[in-house]
Amino acid sequence: MFVNFRRLRKCQFVQLMTTCLVLSVVMICWEEVDNNIVSHIKSYSYRYLINNFTYVNKSLTIPREQARRFSNFRYLLDHPDKCTGEDVLLLLFVKSSPEDIERRNAIRSTWGNETYIQKTLGVTVKVVFALGASQTSKKKPAWSKRSGGGIQGQLIREDRLYADLIQQDFLDSFHNLTLKLIMQFHWMHSHCAHARFLMTADDDIFVHMPNLVSYLQDVSSRGITDFWIGRVHRGSPPVRSKHSKYYVPFEMYKWLAYPDYTAGAGYVVSGDVADKIYHVTLTLNASLHIDDVFMGICANAIGVSPQEHVYFSGEGKAPYHLCIYNEMMTSHGHVEDIYDLWKAATHPQVKQWSSGLMGGLYCRLVKISLLCKPYHFNTYPCKAAFL
Repeated sequence: MFVNFRRLRKCQFVQLMTTCLVLSVVMICWEEVDNNIVSHIKSYSYRYLINNFTYVNKSLTIPREQARRFSNFRYLLDHPDKCTGEDVLLLLFVKSSPEDIERRNAIRSTWGNETYIQKTLGVTVKVVFALGASQTSKKKPAWSKRSGGGIQGQLIREDRLYADLIQQDFLDSFHNLTLKLIMQFHWMHSHCAHARFLMTADDDIFVHMPNLVSYLQDVSSRGITDFWIGRVHRGSPPVRSKHSKYYVPFEMYKWLAYPDYTAGAGYVVSGDVADKIYHVTLTLNASLHIDDVFMGICANAIGVSPQEHVYFSGEGKAPYHLCIYNEMMTSHGHVEDIYDLWKAATHPQVKQWSSGLMGGLYCRLVKISLLCKPYHFNTYPCKAAFL
């Protein structure tokens, strides 16, 4: 039998080169594969097979005097009488940075306009902005802060005009978002405990206030308790890549999965849940800087689970269409377009076009075409088209 050794060596060489190429690609992509696939498999296994977060609560429980360092900041701006003597349906905290006055003004002029809500929707919603201290202000001496100069001086003047800034003396940064979350629950406990609901939201979110108010009124009329609703993340693993801003070292959180939580862009809890969260923060280590995850840890400690609402968005924008506006609760990532979106989403034509048999059928088809796409992520799921 004749064997062509030259051809055989050539095939072996091609196989060797192919193997090296494949291994190189795997090595280059392994970190991404490990972060996005392997870690999620481990996380889901932990959540559904083991599913015991009791150890998480025990390990993060600390004495009250130690936990006080996460909340014992002095108020730079405060309005303790904001809710006094009023029947408040919703206390809405908007997380904002000191420099983002244009975003705050846009919210005040659109979905966060308390006068519009009171006159048009007939309920009281209190909208306040949660802030820490700007980096430049923290570096300045005390006498400079008192003089009203710089960013802090601008905030003082802004607050004199609108009386809606709640600010504590910790550095306003991504890694202090948990401190800002704790501030919201503590402020509500002290000054607005009678509010039926608490919402926390980012300042680049759009809230369809008429839809949200109608929904919360229905929930309130039914006397529902342990209420927590938003875009739910289940079985999410900690990010171990040091290149990510969501990086959480093993020493900070050593388990394979987080308790269920809602996206921090915007979620709502009932007043009874807000009170329980306040009390549990008095004995929890809040070093974990991802605020929505910390909320999940707090809720798990009190036995409250988040519920999915298909019209609360995650990190993405909702499609621009009147059939979407008819059901919309929140949409994320709106800054420049917030005025136009508010005008379009609250236009009377929205209800006219989407009502009735033909309107309902038309909107069903539109929502299927807009939401049921394989590359459609982080906003409303496909099932929203069928509800």
